[in-house]
Amino acid sequence: MENKLRLYGFNNLTKSLSFNIYDVCYAKTEREQRDYVAYIDEQYNSQRLTSILTTLTEMIGAQVLNISSQDYEPQGASVTCLISEGSKKKKGEGEAVVAHLDKSHVTVHTYPEYHPENSIATFRVDIDVATCGKITPLSTLDYLIGSFDSDIITMDYRIRGFTRDISGKKLFTDHSITSIQDYIDANTLKKYDAVDVNVYQSNIFHTKMLIKEIDLQNYLFNQDVYELPPKTRLDITSNLRREMIEIFSGSNIYE
Repeated sequence: MENKLRLYGFNNLTKSLSFNIYDVCYAKTEREQRDYVAYIDEQYNSQRLTSILTTLTEMIGAQVLNISSQDYEPQGASVTCLISEGSKKKKGEGEAVVAHLDKSHVTVHTYPEYHPENSIATFRVDIDVATCGKITPLSTLDYLIGSFDSDIITMDYRIRGFTRDISGKKLFTDHSITSIQDYIDANTLKKYDAVDVNVYQSNIFHTKMLIKEIDLQNYLFNQDVYELPPKTRLDITSNLRREMIEIFSGSNIYE
């Protein structure tokens, strides 16, 4: 306790975390692609997403005030939670999830889709967490990564606003950070290639991660890898890796 920073007045620092994952799959036929999207849509419906966000809220020491959720046609879901540092609690209604901490929020959206030509289907999840005051969402990263099959991960963290110490000096951050990677378990990081793009003077931090190893069986939907000829396995693996690299780099490298 004696090492805690002593502040004057209200801490109006806002910490924003944007967490995005992509899960990639090979689904050969149009029927398999539709089945994959339907499977993902059911696995990560608004009820499952609500559970993830409420657990996240508990992890950062906040209280859920209200929950709003929605499943979409033909696919996708959203959840929003209103949250608070205090003890006030209000039962939510609906099936979507959004979270707010005092003047902040937590949201999640899903986007299943598939490539029209190379039989690659992708599932994207976007989670945004904005917290005010002393709470930081970085402690939830291992939980979020483990909650999804994450082939590509992009994360943005930014601190806005300021608070004051007891002498009145402005403080534009209340915790030290050099990289988002510092908040991710070392064993998890070993599985990924990770790149940082940080703007330290503006308290802006960006990390993106790409899975290193592809176990083809894990990427086949309703198929057995041993039923495929070696050349077909190689072609599928190549297409999967190309799709991942383009998503990771944010550019159409192979066109």
